[in-house]
Amino acid sequence: MKKIVVTVIGADSVGIVAGVTKELALQNINILDISQTILDGIFDMILICDMEKAKGTLKDVQDALGMLGKELGVDVRVQLADIFYAMHRI
Repeated sequence: MKKIVVTVIGADSVGIVAGVTKELALQNINILDISQTILDGIFDMILICDMEKAKGTLKDVQDALGMLGKELGVDVRVQLADIFYAMHRI
């Protein structure tokens, strides 16, 4: 399994979850876990995904979701799960 972490943050608006999950489906990436919160108008979502059967590379996914984030007005980042966990370990 090749796990990635997708983080989304920005001002809340209609269609963020739909847009991100649709793009993941188009990339053939399976969502394993998802957490989403809206706090005082700020949208925050973290997805743990499996990209083992993805159509493209990690860079392709990062580029596609980065462009989508710009369209939706949010910041979308994609990292390998191992790197994400290592960066957030204290």
